[in-house]
Amino acid sequence: MTVIINSPRMFSQTGQRWLYRFVDRLNGQRTALAVLLSLPFAAAAGASERNVVANTVISRHDPVVQIRVPKSAQYVGTERFMLRDPKLGDFDECELFAFVEARKSKEVRKLYWVQFESYLPSHPELHHSYDSPIHAALGGMDFFVDTWVTANDSKSDPGSDTEHYYALLDARGFKRRDMMGVRFVHLTDSTKRRELMIIYREPLPAGYTPASLAKGGRDYADWASIKRGLIERGEHSTKILFPGAGGQ
Repeated sequence: MTVIINSPRMFSQTGQRWLYRFVDRLNGQRTALAVLLSLPFAAAAGASERNVVANTVISRHDPVVQIRVPKSAQYVGTERFMLRDPKLGDFDECELFAFVEARKSKEVRKLYWVQFESYLPSHPELHHSYDSPIHAALGGMDFFVDTWVTANDSKSDPGSDTEHYYALLDARGFKRRDMMGVRFVHLTDSTKRRELMIIYREPLPAGYTPASLAKGGRDYADWASIKRGLIERGEHSTKILFPGAGGQ
């Protein structure tokens, strides 16, 4: 059984590195052990209605769905946190699941990021307002789609979900590289206050850089065709299943 570490950031950076070295050793020996660590902010152990089994994220609400990544992807960890605004305070509850494909050197090859979000009841005025003209149908659900390119040394905003994701990677010693990504966002109901987000990232094609693909860059004219291929691969990078529909 694979050892699962849920919410490693409850430990110090040193503690995280020691824990992951220990778990990697156990997994390498195929030891039958499960390590379940819940976040302090959860009301009680097992309070979350989402979890990971092998390469599948199982959600029991908003929406009830299973999201399966390739078997080649390694589960990195889970973060449950609040997004905070200086004026609003805590306003958005997030649950993030991180997976990665990497070389033996820990250099990242592909990233898979599944996240559920819900605006807090204390902020009824908030609603998502995605306006991307590109849409995709995954598992019969409609998703807004957007794409971007990220440099390996890019900085994330303090407290952002990206910072949480990178912290999970850094704690495991994974080495980031220049990548391009596609984000799929599904609003789970008509209130537009809850969302399911799936992000897929992969390396840039040979010969391209984030600067060359930026608007006004040397290769910007190629970006339209590059991102079409990226979106197509992103659509096939995960499989969305529903309980009772052959998804176990």
